[in-house]
Amino acid sequence: MKNTLNPITSSLLTLTVIALTPFAQAQEVARVLSATPIVQQVATPRQVCTNEQVAVNGPKSGAGAAMGAIAGGAIGNSVGRGDGKAAATMLGLFGGAILGDKIEGNPTPEVRNVQNCTRQMVYESRVTAYSVVYEFAGKQYTAQMPNDPGPSVRLQITPIAGPSYAPVQTGYPQPNYGNVPSNGMVPPPGSAPQQ
Repeated sequence: MKNTLNPITSSLLTLTVIALTPFAQAQEVARVLSATPIVQQVATPRQVCTNEQVAVNGPKSGAGAAMGAIAGGAIGNSVGRGDGKAAATMLGLFGGAILGDKIEGNPTPEVRNVQNCTRQMVYESRVTAYSVVYEFAGKQYTAQMPNDPGPSVRLQITPIAGPSYAPVQTGYPQPNYGNVPSNGMVPPPGSAPQQ
């Protein structure tokens, strides 16, 4: 028994194949000819610290002022008489404290290490992408990729249907609308290869 399709089923099947043709895709492998790193200068903030030795005057002990106040108060108390004795004692205290502080003098300076930190911009060269030249179907293509693809790159190929009209025979060469090569398979314009 012979199995044949009726004309309606055959037409529907043909239309379905024609309608699904743009969605047909193939995976191909292309040979990488070169992968050139694209290098950019990138500003990076960095903290830079330096250590310095600084001489700092330490605090006075106060012993000179205290001893001067005691001596001055005793002298003022012995010099003063009657109601002026209290005033002479107070004057001796203040004068002795000032004089004792001057005699004590400044302490020897202490040397301390002080760390000063500043934020500076440092420029580094970094690879941001790769300009990849690959060969597919006898032609060379260029794409920018985030990583070096290695010796080959995988492509997602979508066939492009040729013109749907019958060519007219004239004495002139016919234009190739859509620039479709003889094998009918080219990477879509603007598409990058998949890794």
